Amino acid sequence: MIDTASPSYTTFDGHKRIASGSLQTNALAVKHAMASFEPGPLLIFCDQTGRVVDIDTRGSDAEMLARLHSEEGSSQENSSAPTNSSEPDEPRGRGRPKLGVVAREVTLLPRHWDWLASQPGGASVTLRKLVEEARRVNVDQDRQRQASECAYHFMAAMAGDLAGFEEASRALFANDAAKFRQQIEGWPVDIRDYVWCLAYGC
Repeated sequence: MIDTASPSYTTFDGHKRIASGSLQTNALAVKHAMASFEPGPLLIFCDQTGRVVDIDTRGSDAEMLARLHSEEGSSQENSSAPTNSSEPDEPRGRGRPKLGVVAREVTLLPRHWDWLASQPGGASVTLRKLVEEARRVNVDQDRQRQASECAYHFMAAMAGDLAGFEEASRALFANDAAKFRQQIEGWPVDIRDYVWCLAYGC
């Protein structure tokens, strides 16, 4: 499993890994590979999701990097935008402070609503407590599930036609590390090592 603290990327030229690190580093590797020799399929993968990342390599290196920087800035700005629809300068009235909560529909049976209504703090407080407790209890399972999904996205793009793919996929989602390792042992070394890293750590 790869650290999710900050986005990182890995580039493959066919079955060979040619770059890893920031998106800019990988973009330069792709652009130079395209210009210097006859490359195989060039794909950049996000290490946190296992999915392919599309970039625009037109123009000079500096123009490409400036475009990437601008796109990343826009993405971060959108992701950090407030979810509350109130005006930012609206004066705060009396009562409880805003907690950044998001209102969405929840569908439950009548007996569930009756039970929630009887709990201290009401339905919203109780649901938040239940979610936080489930997150705490299942943190390891959730992390492994996310790692398995990440590894599978990469496998589907890069190893779908390799021997043992189906068996490796089943072992991956069964969290059978020994069998998974056995099935991918004959794969090209860079693909084998990277998918193992995504699934179980480097």
